Amino acid sequence: MELLDDIPVELDPETVLKQLHLSNGKYVEEVQELVKTAHSVIRPKVIYEVSYVNNRSDDAVEIDGVSFTSRVLRINLEKIERVFPYIMTIGKELEDTANSFSDLVKRYSLETIGNMAIDSIGTYFEDFLKRRYRLEKISEMNPGSLKDWPITQQKQLFSLFDNVKDLIGVELTDSLLMIPRKSASGIYFPTEVTFYSCQLCPRKKCEERQAPYDKSLEEKYGIKSARA
Repeated sequence: MELLDDIPVELDPETVLKQLHLSNGKYVEEVQELVKTAHSVIRPKVIYEVSYVNNRSDDAVEIDGVSFTSRVLRINLEKIERVFPYIMTIGKELEDTANSFSDLVKRYSLETIGNMAIDSIGTYFEDFLKRRYRLEKISEMNPGSLKDWPITQQKQLFSLFDNVKDLIGVELTDSLLMIPRKSASGIYFPTEVTFYSCQLCPRKKCEERQAPYDKSLEEKYGIKSARA
C-alpha cells in the first residue's frame, strides 16, 4: 500500500466562475477569495495498492483474494493481471469551512470547488500511475457507477486496505457512502481502449458525464442498463 499526500491542487478562479455559471464582474473578487480559502484548507491524500487478479468467473473477479461481483469489471480485466485499487480525498476541512457559512451562495460555491478539487486529484493520480508504472492508457471503474457494480461493493474495495480512516481520514457510513463526502474510490487498470462507465449509462441529464451512452456496448458486455 502506498500513500500520496504531496499532491498539487490547482484551482483557477475563472474556471470556477464558469463552473458556477456566475458573471465575472459581479462575483470575481468573492470567488477569488473562496478559491484562496479552499487552497488553504484542502488536504489531498490518496492511498492505493498494486494488486493482482487471482480468479475470474462469469460475473465476478477476484483481486488479492477479495471477490468483486460485476460482469463489466470482469470483462474489462479479462486479460489484465495487475490493477490499482485506490481511495482518495480532499479531507474534511473544506466541508467544515463551507458549513461555517450562513450564505448559501458561498456554501454552494465551496461545494463546487470541492468537486473540482477531487477531480484535480484524480487527474494527478492517473498521470502518476502512468508515469510510475509506464502505462500508455488506463481506465477506471467505481463502485456505484453502474447497476452492474453496485455501491455495496465499497465494502470489498475498502477491505483491500488497512486502517483507511487512520491513514487518510476516510470511512464508510452504514449506507456505504464515504465521509468526507469529497472522496472517491475505484480500481484503475491498463487498457488498450479507454473505458468510461458513462458509456453504459443512458441517463440523459448528468453534468459529470465523460462519454456518450453507447447502446452497442450493452451487447458486448452482456448486460442491460437501467433506463433513465
